[in-house]
Amino acid sequence: MMSELLELPGAVQAGWPDEGVAAHYGDPFREQRALDGAAGLVDRSNRGVLKITGPDRLSWLHSLTTQHLDGLTAGQSAQALVLSPTGHVEHHLTLSDDGTAVWVHVEPGTAAALTAFLESMKFMLRVEVADLSAEAAVLTVMGPAADDIAAGLEGVLGSVSQAPFGIIDLIVARERLAGVAAELVRRGAVPAGMWAFEALRIAARVPRFGLDTDHRTIPHEVGWIESAVHLSKGCYRGQETVARVHNLGHPPRRLVFLDLDGSVDRLPAHGSPVELDGATIGFTGSAARHYELGPIGLGLVKRTVPVDATLLADGVAAAQEVIVPPDAGANVKVTLRRRQVI
Repeated sequence: MMSELLELPGAVQAGWPDEGVAAHYGDPFREQRALDGAAGLVDRSNRGVLKITGPDRLSWLHSLTTQHLDGLTAGQSAQALVLSPTGHVEHHLTLSDDGTAVWVHVEPGTAAALTAFLESMKFMLRVEVADLSAEAAVLTVMGPAADDIAAGLEGVLGSVSQAPFGIIDLIVARERLAGVAAELVRRGAVPAGMWAFEALRIAARVPRFGLDTDHRTIPHEVGWIESAVHLSKGCYRGQETVARVHNLGHPPRRLVFLDLDGSVDRLPAHGSPVELDGATIGFTGSAARHYELGPIGLGLVKRTVPVDATLLADGVAAAQEVIVPPDAGANVKVTLRRRQVI
């Protein structure tokens, strides 16, 4: 569905996978500066929203996902994964518990499948799952002043803070979307589109499910072991793969930051090959133009690719920076060199 915020001055709609919200409002670099240096709001109302209630909700989610959620305190946020039986990532959840319900938001177009999976796993437990994507929307506030600007807003159903990326996701009733956005602007937030948001996300080395992953991705490959997996818990679907890689081996691929050749007037297409010496060694995930760094991207490449090799991403020369090191797994701690946005 189309967001009401596309009626703001200068709004240009984004393309896949963010149809329905703004790519920018006329000046993507100015919008990036606001998000990075002051405060901005990003319309992410195309994301799916779930509400999970019932006294067993946290222990139930704890048993189904990679994260330690049993005992999550009210107001605390977390990221979690749903894995396939063979350990491949099927869903990435960003969530928070408010004391009576868990609010979850997920990538556009994935809420229905996640809801169906959760419904199939309820058994006799006291939980209720509601897909509220048509009734609730996500507004993201970002920047050094984000906490102050977002404080005490009326009409907020849930709030999720993401420390690795330094953002606050406000879940609001869709009918209140324009009103809450207007209040944030009145408080000093600058409207920013997905082009600006994605550039800063990539610069922060934060992968996005469905863009920087594929159907074969396992958590170790993209650094989610650090942020979305609790290694001391077990008994969830796909846990054997996580444990085996962590204790005995290495993931077959690793996420890299791509510093793209700025003299080329195009960005690599999503899913395009990453090559070394004429051989395909991975694929390009996200790419964007950063207001300071120039053209940048993320790629998923074979673990054995030399870390100092210059790569070609869709024909564009790219120096690589390590995000997930080649020796990840086998009890090696993953230390991601992520730039903190705030």
